[in-house]
Amino acid sequence: MASQVNVIVTGATGMVGEGVLHECLLHNEVAQVLVINRKPCGVQHPKLKEIIHNDFHDFSAIESQLTGYNACFFCLGVSSVGMKEEQYYNLTYSLTIHVASTLAKLNPDMTFCYVSGSGTDSTEAGRLMWARVKGKTENDLAKLPFRQVFNFRPAAIEATRGLKNVLPYYKYFSWLFPIVKLFAPNAVVKLSEVGLAMINTVTKGYEKQILEVSDIKILAAR
Repeated sequence: MASQVNVIVTGATGMVGEGVLHECLLHNEVAQVLVINRKPCGVQHPKLKEIIHNDFHDFSAIESQLTGYNACFFCLGVSSVGMKEEQYYNLTYSLTIHVASTLAKLNPDMTFCYVSGSGTDSTEAGRLMWARVKGKTENDLAKLPFRQVFNFRPAAIEATRGLKNVLPYYKYFSWLFPIVKLFAPNAVVKLSEVGLAMINTVTKGYEKQILEVSDIKILAAR
């Protein structure tokens, strides 16, 4: 396993990506962080470099800046609510596979961590559109020539306090998390645990490619 993490983070202007970035900047084993965003994330740190790039379906203009990294924590995603399958497929499957294919070509020793979701359909044949698309994305990521690929399937995520991109509706039900964790401990994972688990995939590895909440907690604690 790698002893030092040089990581690319996507989705750093969203709640999950910002939380993962936060853990990377705090962690001693993370040496460099590159974030690729459509707009500035507003974070400054000696470890951090940022590329503003609008078209995630075409990285040709920035490929020269994407070498030398041994991890990608892919936290970019959209909700399927109100979307037709073609649009969701384009923004979820096509976009992710393009970015991943580019990075696999440039950094074949890379560990790629993809934020999927609880309930993702690995058969690609189920009733739920979003679950089928996520399932195909997971399956095709596994075919790329990375050193390792891990699919993270968090359920409810407990946000990291003090960060700015917490989803607005969290303030209305965050008080429920302690109750939910009491009766269903594997229904909730801390965002900090997601970030730590991603870092530990690079430095420690894990025996499963698909990480449910229980796996994320185990890996975060290693």
